[in-house]
Amino acid sequence: MPWCWASTRRRRSRRSTAQPGLPLKNGRGATLTHDYKRNGTTTLFAALDVLTGAVFGRNMQRYRHHEFIRFLNALDPDIPAGRLVHVILDNYAAHKHEKVRACVDRHPRWTFHFTPTSSSWLNAVEGFFAVLTRRRLHNGVLRSVVDLQAAINRFIGEHNQTPKPFIWCTDPHAIIVAKNREFQALESSTRHGECATCAAPRRTRKPRARSSASRP
Repeated sequence: MPWCWASTRRRRSRRSTAQPGLPLKNGRGATLTHDYKRNGTTTLFAALDVLTGAVFGRNMQRYRHHEFIRFLNALDPDIPAGRLVHVILDNYAAHKHEKVRACVDRHPRWTFHFTPTSSSWLNAVEGFFAVLTRRRLHNGVLRSVVDLQAAINRFIGEHNQTPKPFIWCTDPHAIIVAKNREFQALESSTRHGECATCAAPRRTRKPRARSSASRP
């Protein structure tokens, strides 16, 4: 059985609010101030083991091919020797850099698979990023990049204590049917608009006659 990973990145911003929100209580939902200050970002590299659900993450300041190679080098020792590694990536330029390809060529067990354009949502690790944002970062008051990175690392550590593999519950055929239905509706509305425009004559406004009282 090959050792399969899904890998991608996200930029997470740090922010601070004017005052802490009120917690959830009986009869009232949790609150959050409308104003916040965004002071910067951190880059999170993450790899999701699709067999176990465990996540390997690393925070870095930038997102270039240099940092991506460092992430791969840090990830490689944690994978048992002799296992094949299939990495699912989006079409970011850093993933296809010539130095990245040379690094992969030096490690024959690594194989890259790229998602189609504008289809990064197919990557299973996107589900983990959604959970991280919703449960930890969305309502968090993080006053520095250090606090942000510590919160992310703590969430990953807690997640890896009881990891669960990602299970795709939606029927793929239902997704395809819904997509085709949307395309048909879009084409129908566009075609209807063109016909209505062509069939309806363009109305011209007649000049308004001036009354004699308005003449000098």
